[in-house]
Amino acid sequence: MLDVDSLETMSQLSCGFSILGFMFIASASRSEKLESMVQWFVVLSSICAAVFLILLWNAGGGMWGSQAMVRPLAVLSILIAIAARLNLKGAQISQGMNPHEIMKESADVSEAVSVSQDE
Repeated sequence: MLDVDSLETMSQLSCGFSILGFMFIASASRSEKLESMVQWFVVLSSICAAVFLILLWNAGGGMWGSQAMVRPLAVLSILIAIAARLNLKGAQISQGMNPHEIMKESADVSEAVSVSQDE
């Protein structure tokens, strides 16, 4: 079995790779194939990080001097893995008006009011 220092190093590296991949997804979105590859990289590295963090917790180790931080970081790694596979491109999530639509609508109302006052 791995010792605590090795588990801590491996979990930190896995978390770092996950974050770097997550930051790179926006650049990779120009190509669907590259975006999918980066998403799977983030998923795999996040799951590896969660596994290493759970093993680290079972071994009695901690992250950054805190044993209490290990389990929430493992859960966060799993949430990042789930979020990495969400493909929100082109989806309307809020179902509300965005600021551009609000500005356009208020400009249309202003024009209609000024036209009606001119008549």
